Amino acid sequence: MATYRSASVLISSDGTRTPGTAALFAEPARKGGAAPWAGDFRPANSAGNGPKNAVGKTFTLELPDGSTGKVVVQSLKSGKGGVVLALMGEDAPPF
Repeated sequence: MATYRSASVLISSDGTRTPGTAALFAEPARKGGAAPWAGDFRPANSAGNGPKNAVGKTFTLELPDGSTGKVVVQSLKSGKGGVVLALMGEDAPPF
């Protein structure tokens, strides 16, 4: 299982950029298909709570090396550590 954790940017369809940290993982590919991947995104303190009404919407996740992947926000969790968006990848993992 591949894993990744680093600074990243969540980009909405209107081009709004939300900086934060992504913690991603991928499982082995199944019978020649793309490896499924998922993870969490924590908006940076300067980004507030992240994108509004994000659950169910598709975003582009941009990593520091410029690679990107499409993600759907599955849920939003709030706690004393801030907001966390649960992500599900839509195409090949960008990491």
